[in-house]
Amino acid sequence: MDLDELRTLLARHARSDMTTAIDGVLISKVEQSTPPSPSMSGTVMALIAQGAKRIALGDRVYEYRAGQYLVASVDMPITGHFTEASPELPAMGFGLLLHPATVAELLQAAPGDLPPAGGGAPSGMAVSDAPDALVDAVIRLLRLLDQPRDLAVLAPLIKREILWRIITGEQGAVIRQLGLADSSLTHIARAVRWIRDHYTQSFRVEDVAQLSGMSVSAFYRNFQAVTAMSPVQFQKQIRLQEARLLLATHPNDVTGVGYRVGYDSPSQFSREYRRQFGAPPSQDAARLRGSILSTAPALV
Repeated sequence: MDLDELRTLLARHARSDMTTAIDGVLISKVEQSTPPSPSMSGTVMALIAQGAKRIALGDRVYEYRAGQYLVASVDMPITGHFTEASPELPAMGFGLLLHPATVAELLQAAPGDLPPAGGGAPSGMAVSDAPDALVDAVIRLLRLLDQPRDLAVLAPLIKREILWRIITGEQGAVIRQLGLADSSLTHIARAVRWIRDHYTQSFRVEDVAQLSGMSVSAFYRNFQAVTAMSPVQFQKQIRLQEARLLLATHPNDVTGVGYRVGYDSPSQFSREYRRQFGAPPSQDAARLRGSILSTAPALV
């Protein structure tokens, strides 16, 4: 696999905000290894052209490097960092946001000989070696950034090709579940969205299981399979990440931030925050003062 042209295109079109002129396409370029930092994964396919990145999801650790791609089928709280990056050899990656509706459209148009998507919910994250056909499609898509006249017509076609390469590739079963309305992954994704939207509220697992259309035992088992966390642990991760974002702009209101993200006890908030980020909220807030924490998908 020849990644030279891919690296050249990524280096030429990288922006500080990771966006490109192609909707849903992201480019990252990082010139130094970074300490592990929390973020949301996004629902995305990320292909590394140079360097390496390590991601922790619950008790699982994923590492992907040049020539490999990672798929996240659910937007999950993760901790990640580039492990190989320097000004001379920056880490560079390509990202494509994944949308269930687009996956569903492709599945409807697909021939009937695709393998079944599987029954139980798969892990929400997986790493594979990128086949040549996938890398070739990514390169052709990025070339369009230098051909604005062709971009509007050809970009949607090549994005569909990339998605098709993923659907029919090693991680295809995961992505096919993303496009099926009644798959286990879709039910868990519905629960994940509900917890994210209502993270400040206490909830009963039984109620979220009912919302997902699953028995409590099946819901708990599938939620753990996808996210590597229990529903309560997932909620706590969201609360603490939201608290850190708030503290970056409100560093003098630690108690207020704790209440805003759902903690009734300042001592519990401080204890869990310190366990998560390695410093109490007040100390971390002072360090974060004036920082802009990225909300872009963290896998690219």
